[in-house]
Amino acid sequence: MRPAIAALMLWAGLLGLLYLALALNVVRHRYRAKVGIGDGGDPALARAVRAHGNFAEYVPLVLVLLLLLAIAGWGSLHLHIMGGILFVARLGHGIGLSMSEGPSVGRGVGMLGTWGVLAAASVMVIWTAAAVP
Repeated sequence: MRPAIAALMLWAGLLGLLYLALALNVVRHRYRAKVGIGDGGDPALARAVRAHGNFAEYVPLVLVLLLLLAIAGWGSLHLHIMGGILFVARLGHGIGLSMSEGPSVGRGVGMLGTWGVLAAASVMVIWTAAAVP
């Protein structure tokens, strides 16, 4: 197995566990608020649902882009750096959003990190594709 693929597998697995933790947090808040569908007007449940949903909106696309980079031959260091930033960003976003409805350091750093990795991986994929004769 190529080291870049192994690097991506590590970060995808860790992100999968983080997604599971966010999902379990939604279930915990649903049980506490006795709400089966929607958020029932409960602010903590609404934040948990959004943290989970926001993860689901961004992470799959970034992982696809990182997979394309690994397949195209980018080194494992690139994948570890971007995977690590994405993981820390998503963890920070989840924590920041769960603690406050408004702006927070975790939420801001989380989104900037996510957008940074998304932008970098997108440009790298385009650049790699354009370099093929």
